[in-house]
Amino acid sequence: MSFDSLGLSADILRAVEEQGYRDPTPIQRQAIPVVLSGRDLMASAQTGTGKTAGFTLPLLQLLSSNPHQSKSNRRNVRALILTPTRELAAQIGENVVAYSSHLKLRSLVVFGGVSINPQMMKLRSGVDILVATPGRLLDLEHQNAVDLSHVEILVLDEADRMLDMGFIHDIRRVLAKLPAKRQNLLFSATFSDEIKALANKLLHNPASVEVARRNTASEQIEQSVHFVDKKRKRELLSQMIGEGDWQQVLVFTRTKHGANHLAEQLNKDGITAAAIHGNKSQGARTRALADFKDGKIRVLVATDIAARGLDIDQLPHVVNYELPNVPEDYVHRIGRTGRAESTGEAISLVCVDEHKLLRDIERLLKREIPRFALDGYEPDPSIKAEPIINGRQGGRGGQGGGQRSPQGNGSRGASARPAGGGENRGSKPARPRQGASEGARRASAPRRPARSQ
Repeated sequence: MSFDSLGLSADILRAVEEQGYRDPTPIQRQAIPVVLSGRDLMASAQTGTGKTAGFTLPLLQLLSSNPHQSKSNRRNVRALILTPTRELAAQIGENVVAYSSHLKLRSLVVFGGVSINPQMMKLRSGVDILVATPGRLLDLEHQNAVDLSHVEILVLDEADRMLDMGFIHDIRRVLAKLPAKRQNLLFSATFSDEIKALANKLLHNPASVEVARRNTASEQIEQSVHFVDKKRKRELLSQMIGEGDWQQVLVFTRTKHGANHLAEQLNKDGITAAAIHGNKSQGARTRALADFKDGKIRVLVATDIAARGLDIDQLPHVVNYELPNVPEDYVHRIGRTGRAESTGEAISLVCVDEHKLLRDIERLLKREIPRFALDGYEPDPSIKAEPIINGRQGGRGGQGGGQRSPQGNGSRGASARPAGGGENRGSKPARPRQGASEGARRASAPRRPARSQ
């Protein structure tokens, strides 16, 4: 099956070809006809399977083939795409621009961490497609800068992550602003019970598409576990990078402080590295990602939420420097490699504190991850496990611990802002103000569970 058999216009097919794509992926083959038929859709696909084009292409087809008739000359927001993080919003925005290059449609991406005023100005001139993180969208709506009463198509992308980040209340507030008659598309990496509950309330007689087996990692990713003492993880990682001559490695830590500390240590080892996390400004995050893609730095150290939505072509190596607290996050992490037709390697450095986290991950995968040991790095059997509290390993020597912040740094239930945007204020408390970037208005609200990443 080719793209021209899916019912897309010549202008869209031309843009797809210009991006170098010839054949649709499984999620695209299944999702595009459903969306074009006007039905609601509940779709599950692993990251890297082309799901963004799975909803972007038919969305553009529907909007371009049915021009909106407005009483005024102003363009109204006809399609709203909600995403959990800034990076994912930017990535989707780039795809929308690329695929609509030959269409007379305007699009805009809005998220926190940057000035709200330019976004308000662009909205005032009118846009057809709006890609947004929930908090910034509500900031704009609160200031009457955006009218959502004409939305025809709603897309919730990475819905599982939005629930995990505590955005359910924001999502409900957004839904209340939308017209009752609309098409709803829900994309999620997993079909958890929480996602099914959301779908039951949001979707009307939806078609269901599930490309990958539930909660599985791509078979194109070679996974392995290396048991090592916590205090020797950095030494082992540096040796692996050096001996393997790895030129591009994405490394995950549980905490912001852990990401900073590890990047600093790797640079001292002569390995160029940078960290991205919620306390980094959007400009710093964008620069670090660009340098990583361009090969100016070899290692990008990231927290889970900051890395959500990263799209790096043919990324060869992912390292779990610390295992995630939530097993599903393991699947999301290693899914940064092995994308599309590429293969990849995912290595987890596991200390005695993390044995339970490893068991939880393997229970989710329904298989054991192969174990490997390197001579000289065998764990010391006399070291006892210490609890992992709020994403931090207790005791001394933990590369991921040590940040003495009242907000904690990682687990569900931490009293902290969600990091979908507006989370770049560093350690200084920011005074909430009208029009502040997303999350700032709600920074002191402990009711919403979120992980500060």
